[in-house]
Amino acid sequence: MNWYLRSLGTRKIVEFIVLVIFVIFFLGPLTNLLLLAVSGKWQYPAPLPQSLSLEWWKFVLTQDDVLSSISLSFLIAITVTVCSIIVCVPAAYAFARISFPLSKWFLFSFLLTHAFPKMGLYVSIAVLFYQFGLMNTFAGIVLIHMVNTLMYMTWIPSSAFRSVHRAQEESARDAGAGPFRVFWKITFPMALPGIVVASIFTFLASLDEAQGTLLVGTPDYKTMPVIMYSIIADYPSTTGAVFSVILTLPTIILLLAAKRFVSADVLSGGFQVK
Repeated sequence: MNWYLRSLGTRKIVEFIVLVIFVIFFLGPLTNLLLLAVSGKWQYPAPLPQSLSLEWWKFVLTQDDVLSSISLSFLIAITVTVCSIIVCVPAAYAFARISFPLSKWFLFSFLLTHAFPKMGLYVSIAVLFYQFGLMNTFAGIVLIHMVNTLMYMTWIPSSAFRSVHRAQEESARDAGAGPFRVFWKITFPMALPGIVVASIFTFLASLDEAQGTLLVGTPDYKTMPVIMYSIIADYPSTTGAVFSVILTLPTIILLLAAKRFVSADVLSGGFQVK
């Protein structure tokens, strides 16, 4: 055993220990969450549940407005993603292809929505929404969610457009293709992975948004995270675990489905100002 450890070297051993710590740190809470969601009885100091049950799943899914809140959450997330693509992808293309004064500062300004406490920002926006009659409306919720997703849908697609070499576009133009055809046949397909990654982050961010929805949409619009707050406040922690699993499943499914688009190069390139 000692010979085997010496053959690996100190660096390999340290890397393995770091990997084990990371796996425990990452998978530990998820494992605890899954066990709690299906536990019937789990009392300290037992390391595992004494019994398994789906009683709390039935309880959560039979609560008033829970199923409607799930469908509403997905409807809002899809609407926010589509609207963000329509608004932000042309802006990302402009940042990548058009040189204008203070372009870097305008691009950097999209980070400001993440530089301040969300509730303070939402309260300031809610004052404007109240004046324009957007409080407690579907449009108001979509707009408040888009404020939170502008960075993803601008920075990452902008980097994706910049990664398309102009020589490829110019070659297509020399062959007789018009600007619109060049964009749809050359530029857009090559930038599509970055747009897909940004769209996934936008969808998931909208799906998990609670503070903006609570402030702008209450009382008529209650999404999954908003309902989750009220259920957790009145019932055992198992209900929170069930809701957390429901909120986490779309994240896992979408990331697995789009894993060929999600790469370190796309992500790191998406947050660089050039």
